[in-house]
Amino acid sequence: MGQLLLGLINGAFYAILSLGLAVIFGLLNIINFAHGALYMAGAFVAWMLLNYVGIGYWPALILSPLIVGAFGILLERTMMSRLYKLDHLYGLLLTFGLALIIQGLFRNYYGISGLPYQIPSQLSGGQNLGFMFLPNYRGWVVVASVVVCFGTWFMIEKTRLGAYLRAATENPALVGAFGVNVPLLITLTYGFGVGLAGFAGVLAAPIYSVNPNMGADLIIVVFAVVVIGGMGSILGAIVTGYMLGIVEGLTRVFYPEGSAVVIFVIMAIVLLIKPEGLFGKEAR
Repeated sequence: MGQLLLGLINGAFYAILSLGLAVIFGLLNIINFAHGALYMAGAFVAWMLLNYVGIGYWPALILSPLIVGAFGILLERTMMSRLYKLDHLYGLLLTFGLALIIQGLFRNYYGISGLPYQIPSQLSGGQNLGFMFLPNYRGWVVVASVVVCFGTWFMIEKTRLGAYLRAATENPALVGAFGVNVPLLITLTYGFGVGLAGFAGVLAAPIYSVNPNMGADLIIVVFAVVVIGGMGSILGAIVTGYMLGIVEGLTRVFYPEGSAVVIFVIMAIVLLIKPEGLFGKEAR
């Protein structure tokens, strides 16, 4: 039961990060390999707000995603917008290069050793569940992840704004003819997806040490989660993120040596049986 709960906590991070990737790919058709670096940037922005400006955890939980999202909007306007009509490979190469640049800059200024970020006093301590002692902060991470993930799904799938976004990806010329500013929608969508990565970074800062490699260690697993759920599937990213976190936790109990590769084994099996992913739409 303890490993099951720890797996759910890991799944919370998988879900938020894969959700941001799915939003960007599903609505913009860009494979955003810089997502891990922007997740790391979210943690560093929270750390800098605390140490340089004196802004604590709760304001940083709002400000850091906004700052990272604004940086994402700048990237979209100056670089990404030039690639929409080109092959996906160009977007992958550009975002991979951006990831290396962002990680290199933070590594140059802050080194590779982890920087501590204190848990807010309101979430210190924990609860004795009988089978394990659950820190309050980790419980908060799961709750925050569920709220953000399903709030995003509801906005995209059930609201008028979400309908505009989905229609703009299918037929931007027709949507623009109705007076909708399609380029602005695309820019805000990319900024929102990047902001989700920044939000996950702030949540991760008190649990993991804030260091330039924290995104690189996670992004490959998150890409596997997105592939299993179905590229561009919002619901698939959420459900698969939590599910694979739990599977990974249970694997540590029954076969610890396989916990590092179980997600990739599942990805290979899913691609063989259902190449479009568990929740993806079949390509026509």
